[in-house]
Amino acid sequence: MFVRSDISKLKQDLTVQTNLLNHDLTFKTRWGVFSPRAIDGGTLLLMKYLRVNQSDKCIDLGCGYGPIGLSVAKYCPKGEVHMVDKDFVAVELANINAKLNNINNAKAYLSDAFLSVNKTAYFNQVISNVPAKVGREQLSIILYDAFDALKPDGKITFVTINGLRNFIKDNFKSVFGNYKKLKQGQKYTISQAIKQ
Repeated sequence: MFVRSDISKLKQDLTVQTNLLNHDLTFKTRWGVFSPRAIDGGTLLLMKYLRVNQSDKCIDLGCGYGPIGLSVAKYCPKGEVHMVDKDFVAVELANINAKLNNINNAKAYLSDAFLSVNKTAYFNQVISNVPAKVGREQLSIILYDAFDALKPDGKITFVTINGLRNFIKDNFKSVFGNYKKLKQGQKYTISQAIKQ
């Protein structure tokens, strides 16, 4: 239990320093956003197995304060990264973190998945650390929208808790007609499909 004198300190931004995709990055975070004290294990595993090209156009769904989208943008200086989240605090922090790390090819904006994205056959990659509580209906909306937003040969890559592994596999096969497990760790699985 915290007392009143603790509250002003709790309201201050936290700082996370890390290395993702061979770049040192600093992130401002706050209590209330996902994994505010450190980069979560799912994101760390995803970053080890994610392959992006220097000029890829990517979208990070549910970007939080930006660790996936901003590390991809730093890695792809000729590319472009859209970061979307339905939490306005996350979007604000992701844009703050883009400036903090001198990243000019990434922008965060408010969107419930693809609702405010309005891009068709535009992205090379759709990337997400999918929340454990994603429902069947929401996932179906996301996957069909992702299919439409991807260019031919574009990739969708999700990291999820292992408990969602078969759920994601079945849904990727249903929408994209294919599925590849890039890696399964102790807690997380990285799944990928290609728009053919």
